[in-house]
Amino acid sequence: MQREELGDLAAFLAVCEERSFTRAAARLGTSQSALSHTVKRLEARLDLRLLARTTRNVAPTEAGERLAATLRPAFDEIEARLDDLSAMRARPAGSIRITANRSAARTILYPKLARLMAEHPDIRVEISVDQAFVDIVEQRFDAGVRLGESVARDMIAVRIGPDMRMMVAGAPVYLARAGRPRTPHELTAHACLNLRLPTLGGLYAWEFEKDGRPLNVRVEGGFTCNDPDLIVAAALDGLGLCCLPDDHLAPLVADGRLEAVLGDWCPAFPGYHLYYPSHRQSSRAFSLVVEALRWRE
Repeated sequence: MQREELGDLAAFLAVCEERSFTRAAARLGTSQSALSHTVKRLEARLDLRLLARTTRNVAPTEAGERLAATLRPAFDEIEARLDDLSAMRARPAGSIRITANRSAARTILYPKLARLMAEHPDIRVEISVDQAFVDIVEQRFDAGVRLGESVARDMIAVRIGPDMRMMVAGAPVYLARAGRPRTPHELTAHACLNLRLPTLGGLYAWEFEKDGRPLNVRVEGGFTCNDPDLIVAAALDGLGLCCLPDDHLAPLVADGRLEAVLGDWCPAFPGYHLYYPSHRQSSRAFSLVVEALRWRE
């Protein structure tokens, strides 16, 4: 096989995985037109149609699916062997891709990984901020960040943050006007700021627990948003009560801009964890990333 053919196969696999010439071109650092030409050249050489193209989508044909299924483990093995070789370098090196939500990326990942990259300049880190859950295997991330209770059992999970709790809070001006709820049942008389979940699209049901008894409350109010930062902004403007993890609200409660309510109904739960496939072969660079992020009380 000629070197050019190997590059064509890698380009085809990127398009299959991204289901988009635009995203695949950005991933490979090339132009969309050049990538399209590469795939057409591969199809002509094999005399097979590998991709079905529409104006909105790109999907592999049956032949394309078979070829991608053959290529994926082969390229994974090549990448693993290259990681093994990089571990023999005097200085650790490699690229690590992590997906996380905005809060975890800002408060945990970036501060710790910035220090790591300063100490090890040959380690490159990409953080992809996404509020929705991402399939890290399909999207070819090295690791992801989720709350501990959300990590799949077939993944290795490493705690990277303390326990968390949900917090219900409102601006002093709102609480002075509407009063302070004493139980979750009283939320029906309040304006509540609804968070639309990014993955499933439904509204988050506020979760409470007391004396071991869970209680979920569907709340109503005049403002709904899928972005936690805008929910916080609405709470600060006195539009109603919000319910978010305490890493969003605790600093604002501490400085008096918001006031917490129903604290005795909000128990702790496992905080952020870094997770990755159990079969992943760890490079030296990845091991350093894991250790840099590991939570130490």
